Amino acid sequence: MTLADLPLAPLERALVDSLQRLAPQADPSVLAAAALCCQALGAGDVCLPLARWAGQRPWPDLPFALPAQADWQDRLSASPLVGAPGAYAPLILDGGRLYLARYQAYEARLAGQLLARVEQLPDVDEARLADSLARLFAFNSQQPDWQRLAAAQAVRRNLAVISGGPGTGKTTTVVRLLAALLEQPGGERLAIGLAAPTGKAAARMAEAIRNAKAGLPVDDAVKAALPEEARTLHRLLGSRGDSPVVRHHAANPLPLDVLVVDEASMVDLALMAKLLDALSPQARLILLGDKDQLAAVEAGAVFAELCEGQGFSAATAADLQRLTGQPVPVAAPCSRLGEAVVLLTHSHRFAGDSGIGELARRINGGDAPGTLALLGEGREDLAWQPQPTPVALLDRLEQGYAPYLEAAQSGDPAVAFAAFNAFRALCAQREGAFGVGGLNEGLEARFKRRLRVAARERWYAGRALMVRQNDYALGLFNGDIGLCLPTAEGLRVFFEAEDGFRAFAPARLPSHDSAFAMTVHKSQGSEFAEVLLALPESPSPLLTRALLYTGITRAKRKVELWALPARLSESVQTRGERSAGLAERLAMDAPPAPPPVPERDQLSLF
Repeated sequence: MTLADLPLAPLERALVDSLQRLAPQADPSVLAAAALCCQALGAGDVCLPLARWAGQRPWPDLPFALPAQADWQDRLSASPLVGAPGAYAPLILDGGRLYLARYQAYEARLAGQLLARVEQLPDVDEARLADSLARLFAFNSQQPDWQRLAAAQAVRRNLAVISGGPGTGKTTTVVRLLAALLEQPGGERLAIGLAAPTGKAAARMAEAIRNAKAGLPVDDAVKAALPEEARTLHRLLGSRGDSPVVRHHAANPLPLDVLVVDEASMVDLALMAKLLDALSPQARLILLGDKDQLAAVEAGAVFAELCEGQGFSAATAADLQRLTGQPVPVAAPCSRLGEAVVLLTHSHRFAGDSGIGELARRINGGDAPGTLALLGEGREDLAWQPQPTPVALLDRLEQGYAPYLEAAQSGDPAVAFAAFNAFRALCAQREGAFGVGGLNEGLEARFKRRLRVAARERWYAGRALMVRQNDYALGLFNGDIGLCLPTAEGLRVFFEAEDGFRAFAPARLPSHDSAFAMTVHKSQGSEFAEVLLALPESPSPLLTRALLYTGITRAKRKVELWALPARLSESVQTRGERSAGLAERLAMDAPPAPPPVPERDQLSLF
């Protein structure tokens, strides 16, 4: 058997062919490792952990087996295709992890940037900060008030990582900590930027901050200085099409003193590395997100890794208690970033007796029996169909969307969007009878029959769609939801805007899909009154604790699960961790790393 016989995807095949041209006598186990490394990236991993694959047959239908780990590492180290950290080679062997060179450089450079930033402490007028915190967070009665503590750390440091589930007040916290920053000496001169991974998330962030700042107990000058616009990270950095090069980098940094990034759990390793590279060393970076949500679609789970090892030393706890008047628990941080991380734990959305809140806690705790037991209690805000069938699911979805379909015929976008956001179907995957494609196709066929629209017609009053390609000229972004409604000029597709709604002729829209059912990934950052989450009948690697948690916490009022008990249990028990080395590089006992390959060099590598 030769390497040509391996069942590789086109990208993996192209990589292996390129490496063979560079080293015609390369060991097959080295080339197989490169293919697996490429495959791992496609699955969201940053690197290939050799221990997981050593001695295994990666392609079960073929008699090809990898060497034992020690032998494999020796072969990799001896290969001209593989280098040590800091070397110029297509593959980098870093301990027991194998990387494509570009991703090892991204990870090493990001770790270095984060550590340098967390060690720089800005000048702070603590008396003024204490006064700001007492006034801005006087409405909170929790002890300790984690929102107040998060704001205190964000003002006192150049790096702040704030994690919290839905309803824990991340937006409330950030708008008030920005007000506290502006009240510091020289704060009126701060250039503050807001950003998010997607256009939809950026728009929601800007709207939330505009709404939250109205009731702040600060003077009008501070309110006026708070930003009201947010940009996508790609637009902020100046991405250039499909090129990995961006306009803003270390030699041309962003003109910002403070940058707030919302939905940071959706930011992949490459994008986060470029973002840190583009910020001046003196600028503050504030990352907001939910460490328990799904990670980025691309490689890496950066935000979750940053949140590992969180804790306050006795000295820091004493400082915070003096500043805030709050009791601060002492827990020695295990990460050098640990004291920059604050976890918001009190949910203002889900009351103490909330079934959704309790379900989220049991899922995050990995309690599969408890999750099934809770769903079987008949709580008012929880429903479960343990024996789903495709036909019964379509019947239920048609019933769930009936009020929206009726509202859409009025042509009033405000009424239509309110009805559409009252109920949403979420799926774990795109394919299959319980996937996005099958459900959207089945629902649209039913809706057309109900509305007496010809099956071949693509556009009809009530069609819901999701944009899947950014169009900066039209101001439409990947993830934006549009509703097709009747007007005097014919059918138009309406999108929510800051001051109402924007309408477009269907022919003007960028690439899009129908959106009655959407993936949990695409729903991140959104909220709906009621959510129906459908899981596939067969086991799937997509079914993880993070996916289940993210799906159910999109609901504000009620969650309905259509899933076999076995699939629910598998989801709760599967953590879905991604292979990476960032948390290890940030650990207290991590050795100093060699300087990474400069970006201008590593961009030419695989």
